[in-house]
Amino acid sequence: MSEIYMTRETIDKLKDELEYLRTKKRREISKAIGTAREQGDLKENAEYHAAREEQGFVEARIKFLEDKLSRATVLDKETLPDDTVCIGVKVALRDVDKGTEIAYTLVDTVEANFAEKKIATTTPIAQGLMGKKVGDIAEIQVPIGIIRYEIVSIVRE
Repeated sequence: MSEIYMTRETIDKLKDELEYLRTKKRREISKAIGTAREQGDLKENAEYHAAREEQGFVEARIKFLEDKLSRATVLDKETLPDDTVCIGVKVALRDVDKGTEIAYTLVDTVEANFAEKKIATTTPIAQGLMGKKVGDIAEIQVPIGIIRYEIVSIVRE
């Protein structure tokens, strides 16, 4: 099992979610299952099956969070290099061929959210950027071919 680097804020957010799922959500689902059981025949009881399915999802999420938190290491942003692309930095890029610009923040898979331009360090784009410095050109193999990005800036988040 490898350690996972996360910000203190993310760890706290995941702990809060875990606590909510373990306590309040489990109670809600247990109550829903009990109420559905009282309705009789469980084979054709949609409410019962829906509650059991939700219970399965919640238990899976609890296990996922427990695993991630057990391997979590707080990312000390002060120790990150200022001039190199690595986890925890926001990197501005210019597509060498198209001239368009985009910025991504490199995070762990738990924090990844493409809508917020937070990409996991395990993605092909992040892997191709790791270790680069401002002015470097990264040639990245993606499903549609090779993308060439120039590193425009690197900022610690």
